[in-house]
Amino acid sequence: MTAALAFEGVDVTYRVGDKDRRILRGLDLTIAPGEAYGLVGESGCGKSTAAFAAVRYLARNGRVSRGSILIDGQDTARMSPRELRHLRSHKVAMVYQDPARALNPSIRIGRQMEEVFEVSEGLTGKPALDRSQEMLARVQIANPERVMVAYPHELSGGMQQRVVIAMALSINPTLLILDEPTTALDATVEAEIVALIKDLRREFATALLFISHNLNLIARTCERVGVLYAGELVEEGPTEAIIGEPRHPYTVGLLRSAPKAGVRKTTARLETIPGFPPPAGAEVTGCIFTDRCPIATDRCRSEAPPMADLGGRLSRCHYPDRTTDIPHTAPRPNGEREEPTQWEGEGSNPLLSAANLSKTFAIGGKTLHAVNDISLDLHTGETLGVVGESGSGKSTLARLIVGLTAPSGGAVSVDGEQLGATVKRRLPRQLNKLQMVFQNPGAALNRSQTIRRIIGRSGAVSEERLRSLAHSVRLAEGVLNQKPRQLSGGMQQRVAIARAFAGSPQIVVCDEPTSALDVSVQAAILNLLADLQAERGVSYLFISHDLNVVHYLADRIAVLYLGRLVEIGPTEAIFAGPCHPYTEALLSAADPERARLKGDPPSPTDPPPGCAFQTRCPRKLGRICEEQEPDLVDAGGGHTIRCHIPIEDL
Repeated sequence: MTAALAFEGVDVTYRVGDKDRRILRGLDLTIAPGEAYGLVGESGCGKSTAAFAAVRYLARNGRVSRGSILIDGQDTARMSPRELRHLRSHKVAMVYQDPARALNPSIRIGRQMEEVFEVSEGLTGKPALDRSQEMLARVQIANPERVMVAYPHELSGGMQQRVVIAMALSINPTLLILDEPTTALDATVEAEIVALIKDLRREFATALLFISHNLNLIARTCERVGVLYAGELVEEGPTEAIIGEPRHPYTVGLLRSAPKAGVRKTTARLETIPGFPPPAGAEVTGCIFTDRCPIATDRCRSEAPPMADLGGRLSRCHYPDRTTDIPHTAPRPNGEREEPTQWEGEGSNPLLSAANLSKTFAIGGKTLHAVNDISLDLHTGETLGVVGESGSGKSTLARLIVGLTAPSGGAVSVDGEQLGATVKRRLPRQLNKLQMVFQNPGAALNRSQTIRRIIGRSGAVSEERLRSLAHSVRLAEGVLNQKPRQLSGGMQQRVAIARAFAGSPQIVVCDEPTSALDVSVQAAILNLLADLQAERGVSYLFISHDLNVVHYLADRIAVLYLGRLVEIGPTEAIFAGPCHPYTEALLSAADPERARLKGDPPSPTDPPPGCAFQTRCPRKLGRICEEQEPDLVDAGGGHTIRCHIPIEDL
């Protein structure tokens, strides 16, 4: 059977300055028709380079210097421009990690969607319009008509990604390449997208190259997994075998770095992989993982291990049978650590208060209530997690608090002092207290400046402090002299985090700060956030769709739905229940047997009367839910829920 995609001994080299740097090293990888293959590894290991090489999207200074890449048996390097265009518009589709850069900012979404059907099927006018709206609805976009007339910047990051996925699926590709496709998606939409991709594969026998740092997602989606490190494939095999019994020390480190159920910052640090990957293009003698490997020997330093066949699976390690002996790296043998926060509890004066915050936008002659009368407090040394689906108002709330967006109503106070509505109306000492880490680091970093200048704030930070910040977020010192465009998405996010902490703020608003990070760096960042909180009493407003991360770091959790606060309370109380039916759906989204929410998410410009969640609620009571908005009800212990269902029934 002809492979849907095959890499045969592929080297990819980039010309940087006057040197060639090898990014992919002898990559051998085959995906059968209809097969789902997961490619995992740390940021900068070459995952996206492999995807770009497959469809000849490499930058001008990049080239396949050795080997060949075949799609349906055809060598892409030998294709004419016309053949390549036909391949991209009829057989192969790709979803990129950064949806904002994949969409044309000057063209409305509808026009961009219609172009797909014009090129692939020759459809124009109403047929193309109808198919476009149909595909947007299939990726769980409420009110596709509104999205069709919007520009990309008018949509949230999660909404942009759903549009890009809809465009990719529109051609019914035989090969679908997904490069971190769910980074910006919340848990419920991620589950729906995964289900949609599975349905497409069954219907059209679509092969899948799924690039992700989310090992749980790979386990739910792919039959086989390849583990990439510094451009080399170090392990490959059936997903169940790789996840359940890894045979390479690097794979062991990745699996151990992910937050585990029940592990909190108050009880244990997350395990990490020590050290750094070799610099891009470095030529290493022996095993490329030696410097970070806990079981390395002199043989590993002098002799490169071959890819060994272990009976249906492969491992590039001299000692694949010793991986079960690798010690855990948690610094406390019993998993115990001192309480890392100085939060004094409900009775203490809050460091930050948001009182009755609201924000409305006028879109197409209609009013969109992005944030609807939200009040919350944040105490010194506390982490307040904020969760909810894309479009629920999380990022707008963050921008209101830091002053990047002026509220339509309400106010923000720090240490009892009311802040100006926007940053222009705030004093320098007030600005220094609040910093923000944005969801999209590529758009938040000045592309013309070096990393040294970005973190160092034009010389305001000492060289020693600069290096300490870089090391704390797992950035090699050589990165300081590079510019953002030379870094992967995950490395850009690390720069953004270091930049936020350069001024020693009291409060850091984190908008999806770990969404672009692989699990090993994510673990290091979460440990860093917990340590800074313990040492300095830093407070975090932590927005994330990764509930495992929120469970690990947050002291309390606020749940937003359609711009409304539907639940807030201590983390353990939220996870243990009782909880709002919407919160219950978020918590169960990773369960393949979960009960799906009924109906589509309502349009934020036309919310339903009564309870905002009543059109999708699996426990709807009746007319009271349709006609009357519920109040926040005290569930005890600082836990409140906005629901008509009595607490004892919840």
